[in-house]
Amino acid sequence: MNSEIIKSIDYLELLQEVKSKIRNAQIKAVVRVNSELILLYWELGRMIIEKQSFTNWGDGLIEQLSRDLSNEFPDLKGFSLTNLYTIQRWYNYYSNNKAKVQQVVAEFIKKSSFTKLQQVVAEFEVNSKSNHNNDLNIFSNNIKIQQHVRQIEISKLLSLIPWGHNIEIIHKCKDIDSALFYVAITIENNWSRSVLVHQIETKLFERQGKIISNFELTLPKPQSDLALQTLKDPYIFDFLSMKDKADEKDIEEQLTSHITKFLLELGTGFAYLGRQYHLEVSGKDYYLDLLFYHLKLRCFIIIELKAVDFKPEFAGKLNFYLSVVDDLLKNENDNSSIGLILCKTKDKITAEYALRGMSQPIGVAEYQLVKAIPDNLKSSLPSIEEIEMELMKYE
Repeated sequence: MNSEIIKSIDYLELLQEVKSKIRNAQIKAVVRVNSELILLYWELGRMIIEKQSFTNWGDGLIEQLSRDLSNEFPDLKGFSLTNLYTIQRWYNYYSNNKAKVQQVVAEFIKKSSFTKLQQVVAEFEVNSKSNHNNDLNIFSNNIKIQQHVRQIEISKLLSLIPWGHNIEIIHKCKDIDSALFYVAITIENNWSRSVLVHQIETKLFERQGKIISNFELTLPKPQSDLALQTLKDPYIFDFLSMKDKADEKDIEEQLTSHITKFLLELGTGFAYLGRQYHLEVSGKDYYLDLLFYHLKLRCFIIIELKAVDFKPEFAGKLNFYLSVVDDLLKNENDNSSIGLILCKTKDKITAEYALRGMSQPIGVAEYQLVKAIPDNLKSSLPSIEEIEMELMKYE
């Protein structure tokens, strides 16, 4: 099969075209190494898929290309058999869902939390228009950005994150929605590969924006949307070395002693101001569990930790704290302070009723000290009784 491919005029033309594109990309890569490499991989994936679609070469094409390209470009590591198969899969992953891709990207553009993505789309559009001698400036009108997003090539967005990040996303994400979410949020926050993997493995996509809150009633748009997109439910504190029955003080102490990991779980934009932050009202002392300032929201955020089930009175107490912080700490350039109650468990209906009458913006979320065990593994784990019986054998 491979000898037939090598002798084929179609294959030789394909090989020459690929070599030409690689050389052109090498020149441009001096300035834009990663972007040009990703765009090259996209073109290579397209060419492989298209050639396979009307020949009977199958995987033999990839095997032969890997040998020839590795011989031609020995200093480049991207043409191994494994990487070419990955490129093929990566291209298929997105190109087979073009309509869905455009729909999801358009939805992200509308969200106030993806400001960098909006800028990127605007730059793509301006560059595209300038190629046609059109001076239209779409930076001034976000509606125009949304109207033009359908024309954005997904390859351009994918080229804004490293190849290793792209590989992790297609290997770990089950659907286009979550994959594009991690592409967009990596662009937004400039995540390292390890941070990206951590966020995928702790299911940020499923958790972000799921918090119970009264933000729509207490905050103006787009502040209410941004606040909702900033917070999540549940919060995963699996980096803490404590038992599930730990009290609030224990959790608070460990969170502040692991502040770097805590801030990573909270998300980008949180600045830590203090623990047991002191406030004085009418000669009485009050202490906030944790106080932060959020740089993008431009507001103070109070976090109250509760190592028990949610109770309605928690909201009333936090509502009081927020009023005090707005009077004593907030300046004229700050937005309204936001409160977050982190509790062991919550009843959704109870939490919604408790927040409905509050004048201050408050969210309620759960925390987990360990990652949830997948349902398909629970049945294979021993029960407490089984463990005790096993231990008794060695007494």
